[in-house]
Amino acid sequence: MNPTILRAALVLGLLSAIGPFAIDMYLPALPAIGADLGADTAGVQMSLMAFMAAIAVCQLFYGPISDMVGRKPPLYFGMALFAIGAVGCAFAPSIEWLVAARFLQGVGACAAMALPRAIVRDGYTGADAAQLQSLLMLVFSVSPILAPLAGSLIVEFGGWRDIFWAIAGIGVLGLLLVGFSLKETRPRHLRLDSSVGSALRGYGLLLRDWNFIGLSMIGAFGMSSFMAYLANSSFVLIEHYGLNPTLYSVMFSINAVSFIGVSQLTGVLTRRYGLNAIVRTAVTGYVVTMLALVVIYLAGFNQLPVLATLLFVGYGFLGLVIPTTAVLALDGHGEIAGTASALMGTLQLVTAAVVMGVVGSFFDGTAQPMVIGIAACAAIAFVLTRLTLRIDPQPVAAE
Repeated sequence: MNPTILRAALVLGLLSAIGPFAIDMYLPALPAIGADLGADTAGVQMSLMAFMAAIAVCQLFYGPISDMVGRKPPLYFGMALFAIGAVGCAFAPSIEWLVAARFLQGVGACAAMALPRAIVRDGYTGADAAQLQSLLMLVFSVSPILAPLAGSLIVEFGGWRDIFWAIAGIGVLGLLLVGFSLKETRPRHLRLDSSVGSALRGYGLLLRDWNFIGLSMIGAFGMSSFMAYLANSSFVLIEHYGLNPTLYSVMFSINAVSFIGVSQLTGVLTRRYGLNAIVRTAVTGYVVTMLALVVIYLAGFNQLPVLATLLFVGYGFLGLVIPTTAVLALDGHGEIAGTASALMGTLQLVTAAVVMGVVGSFFDGTAQPMVIGIAACAAIAFVLTRLTLRIDPQPVAAE
């Protein structure tokens, strides 16, 4: 294994995990937050959606700015704002305050979530990029595996506000990581042609590239299916199936292990079969698994072991979809990698926020709306894959 790739994966994976850690860590506390602040399920979920919406919108700015000034200055700004937002959450006297502070925190977290993809593209393409993306996800897995467990322990021995003090500390650690462990990958001579005008032209180019849009949306609906689970799982598993916060965290972590573990095969499989074949096969396996779950639930088998088993299998397939579609989408746009990464992230997170809102509006205390939402996202990803990857991708030539 190339030590340079390993080091890059460690640093970028930890940075990428900071934002999701701020999501996953407070999931076990969602029911407690609602009870303490007198908010209903929709109101508490709004704090999650505000965080996601901020990340989605702000990527459109972080990407082009990083093309113009380099990757590190936006990361410094983002990590500082992330820590400030976490402190605001810790002091929240109402659900409205919490939602606003989470939005601010999301503006900061966006930098660490949007720019690592561009940094990967700055130095790698093809199978090496796919391998780095999968290794990055391995480090990134510290969030969905450890964060819910850490959050449940904090809630048990302290309170939900203590979670945000811990998250503020993570933001400070992120600042130190950027300062001492990350090299600038966008040298000054590459920034000379980057400007607001070039960013707008870049967005226009990308929006006309149907291959880029299609691949981004395959990843978007794959990610949305996981976000639908993320937003509803604590209420379903804790309130419907009766798990305590610690057992909930264990089940959440098991699905993350499947997602991350299978993703580590990306580099090997890509070198043998190619990126397009991996995406087509993985999306097909994912949609078959999720549709089977819907059929079983509609038939009346509302059982936790069935849900846990099929989600474990399905998210294993999804672990192959997310890194490969990202590599394919960015492969032809190295000159505007920051802008391309930003637009891809925005499309994915806006889609996820809409899906979360729709699924949440049908929440009835059971797992059925969540399961149907996950399967619908998988089906849309399958259709997009059939339309997008019928032929080898041909990026739009720059004018």
